[in-house]
Amino acid sequence: MKFFYVYVLKSINKDFIYVGITANLKKRFFEHNNKEELSTKAYAPFELIFYEAYLNEKDAKRREEYFKTTKGKVTLRQMLKEYFGNT
Repeated sequence: MKFFYVYVLKSINKDFIYVGITANLKKRFFEHNNKEELSTKAYAPFELIFYEAYLNEKDAKRREEYFKTTKGKVTLRQMLKEYFGNT
């Protein structure tokens, strides 16, 4: 069974949150932390703070796009209220 993951990374050293999608979460997390991704290399290292798994890639993509909207960011902050309250 193949899953598609929507994931949220937080930069350890800077005020930066990244939302992405992948079929291989461990590999993608490694790539971000090893500065192999152009869009995030200036913000590495990261911690994985949230992920969701989907069986359908289109469902995962829809969720990723939502989390990148203003309303989606508010939803994430509400879902992770305790985490963001303690950082």
